[in-house]
Amino acid sequence: MTALLIRLAALIAVFASVFLLSQLLLTTWFSRRSQTRAVNKRLKLLRSGLDRQDVVSILRQNQPTRLSPDAGQIERGFFRFQQLIQTSGLSVDTRTVLAIMVIGFLALAAGLLFLGWTVQAKISTGLIELVLGMSVATTIGLPILILSQFAQRRRKRMEEQFPLALDIFTRALRAGHPIASAIDLVTQECEDPLGSEFGLVSDEVAYGAELTDALLGLADRWELEEIRMFVVSLSIQSETGGNLAEILENLTRVIRDRASLYMKVRALSSEGRMSGWMLTALPILTMVSVFMVSPQFYLEVVDDPIFVVGYVSLIMLYGIGVYVIRRMVDLKV
Repeated sequence: MTALLIRLAALIAVFASVFLLSQLLLTTWFSRRSQTRAVNKRLKLLRSGLDRQDVVSILRQNQPTRLSPDAGQIERGFFRFQQLIQTSGLSVDTRTVLAIMVIGFLALAAGLLFLGWTVQAKISTGLIELVLGMSVATTIGLPILILSQFAQRRRKRMEEQFPLALDIFTRALRAGHPIASAIDLVTQECEDPLGSEFGLVSDEVAYGAELTDALLGLADRWELEEIRMFVVSLSIQSETGGNLAEILENLTRVIRDRASLYMKVRALSSEGRMSGWMLTALPILTMVSVFMVSPQFYLEVVDDPIFVVGYVSLIMLYGIGVYVIRRMVDLKV
């Protein structure tokens, strides 16, 4: 009995030792990871030894150029694509992404035509329509859907961080820091994406740009009304005077109330937005998956005249449906 108790005590001691050691190691690892994540990309690049101007070039590589008033549809489409790449946080240049999509489209279209030739399918109008539709859905539609999801997440993160950044900015002003120093403090304390974006504003001001112009550029890149409110507050205070810290405290309260209302609206409309996402992504995923599992499902009917007309009609109806759904779930608060 005594030997059994000694063995049990030894096992409990070993278990406790292993448990405590694992907790210590996990706590240390998570602590270091949180400290690493707290440093934004701009500060990481500066710590790596890069020059400040090189860091600005890296962070602004996907920044959209300003649209001219008489811009055409192609220029506007390329601007929206640039904005999508920049908001998603992809580190690859926009033209490189576009080139990869085009090359992937041509390669997949050629591969599908070769596959149809190997199974002795007749090269007809229906087959060409099917190949083009599959290639566009796989190499253009799916990547854009994924990038849109990444962009939406980063934009939501930006909206969540901005009130906290205003708190830091306000405290810095109350402590006696000038506006430029307060912005620099925000760049050091905030994570991405807001930390690097305000770092770009700080660098632009250091290179001679007006603070309001730099902040308006930030608001245009992310399409955030909160930053435009912040810019208007700074502009009015610089012209009329007053306690900027108190103005920003009131603005922070308004932004948080607005965000609270927006979250309530999103919660009430979550079912509709999820239905919109499913109705947008499901047809593309279904068509691609069915073709990958059983190509004959489409190849057996591509020569039918009804398929030639119906395939194009369905694509047009799908485009109209996606547009209508996006307009229905695009809620403004």
